Amino acid sequence: MKINPFWRGMGMRKRKVSLQTKILGLVLLLSFLIIGTISGYFMVLEQRRIEQQEGRLALNIAKTVAAMPAVVNAFQSKDPSKTIQPLAEKIRKETGAEFIVVGNREGIRYSHPLPDRIGKKMVGGDNERAILKGESYISSAKGSLGPSLRGKTPVRDRNGNIIGIVSVGFMLSDVNRQTNMHMMKVAGVALLAFFGAIIGSVLLARDIRKDTMGLEPFEIASLYKEKRAILHAVKEGIIAVDREGFVTTMNQPAKKMLHIDGSVRRTKIDKLIPASIFYAVLKSGKPQKDREMVWKDRTLIVNSTPILNERGKVQGAVASFRDRSEIERMANTLSEVRQYSEDLRAQSHEYANKLHVLSGLLQLGAYEDAIEFIREETASLKNQHARVFEKIKDMKVQAVLLGKLGKASEKKIHFDIDPNSSLERLPKQIDVMRLIVMLGNLLDNAFEAAGKTDHPAVLFFATDMGDDIVFEISDNGPGMEEAVLGHIFERGFTTKAKEANRGFGLSNAAHAVSELGGFIEVHSHPGEGTVFTVYLPKREGVNS
Repeated sequence: MKINPFWRGMGMRKRKVSLQTKILGLVLLLSFLIIGTISGYFMVLEQRRIEQQEGRLALNIAKTVAAMPAVVNAFQSKDPSKTIQPLAEKIRKETGAEFIVVGNREGIRYSHPLPDRIGKKMVGGDNERAILKGESYISSAKGSLGPSLRGKTPVRDRNGNIIGIVSVGFMLSDVNRQTNMHMMKVAGVALLAFFGAIIGSVLLARDIRKDTMGLEPFEIASLYKEKRAILHAVKEGIIAVDREGFVTTMNQPAKKMLHIDGSVRRTKIDKLIPASIFYAVLKSGKPQKDREMVWKDRTLIVNSTPILNERGKVQGAVASFRDRSEIERMANTLSEVRQYSEDLRAQSHEYANKLHVLSGLLQLGAYEDAIEFIREETASLKNQHARVFEKIKDMKVQAVLLGKLGKASEKKIHFDIDPNSSLERLPKQIDVMRLIVMLGNLLDNAFEAAGKTDHPAVLFFATDMGDDIVFEISDNGPGMEEAVLGHIFERGFTTKAKEANRGFGLSNAAHAVSELGGFIEVHSHPGEGTVFTVYLPKREGVNS
């Protein structure tokens, strides 16, 4: 018979047991074991106590009867039972004993609750110790009335000689009945305790569930794993402290950013970094947004917010850190992408102007001039685009070059693609944004440098022959001194007049090259122009 895969899956799926069920089950099991063990032990003790109590009572009655002068003197008469039987029955009824049997040394009865058994031999076989050894003791045996608990003692004459025996007994059924009554009380108390344990376990489970915000342990464990993964996945540094200012959480980016090694849990935050922002949040209970904090040689942007408990009281604070230079780098990257968009817009604007010229010629009826204009533009575009599409097969690089061709045309810069270029599609690990940042900044820098000459020219070369992808951008600008070359990739460095947003282009290009796993070289001499050469590895994880 085939089993439906759905039901097989349902059978194999492991059900999660709730915390409330676990606590309830555990408390009930422990309560059952503890209460059951204590109750059982108490019942055994109670049974022994009752048996000992009844046995001592029987023995004391027996000793009292054996010591009575009337009983001792009756043994000397011709008919001892005539005196002993009424006396024994009177005492039996007053004490509640089941039987009081008085017998001679041979075990012949002189008294019995059933008169017809007087004169007959005592039953049970437990008289020897009293008659032969003169001992007083408690025994349990089956007599003529049934199983009983007995107190036996010898009867002695005035000279101390053993002349008979007194046996006083309580039926074991009566003793057990009395024991059971006590056990029922114990069982009732145990049952109440067990119900109390059930109620307590339910309340405890609810309280714990409330403390865990209604989450089960496996859900808390899952959230903890997710939290750890998120903390270490984000680029921002994250630090959490309790209300006393002790660190409870610090992710790896925070440790790297603050140059901290090892565990810092339960370390005072002000021993690690300036902690005024944390203490301000802990004191006021209000968030602190986009505050600057100087730490060693870095400026950090800090956002801090309080951690509140269910009553709205501050129980800690958490802060995120971001390197300001990284934020600036992202802003500049966005600016460069916008510049790339502007380049394409410039090319579109130039084409629009040419279309307007063509439209004017056609309206004037200068058809021959219009045809000639189209031929010239077509030849120019064909020459430019032919190099791009024939030599460069990667669409991302083609897009960058086409945008820059329009910009160069607008600025009257001769921008050409080296005929020896040969570039197939780039590997997938080459990030588009980093490629745009790298090529865009290097070409813009070349255009700006070449624009300072009377006949500006920029040459682009690319090849993927060998193990590396090589990009080379050369210009016929004024070139640079040797002393300047060592600083051109530094952030904020510029050879131009100090203006806003200057000195970031080449720094961003070098950073993009580094993130792509490559490196960049520059060759320049005053009056001879500049050549930038970029080497990128074809395979991921292999540095050039």
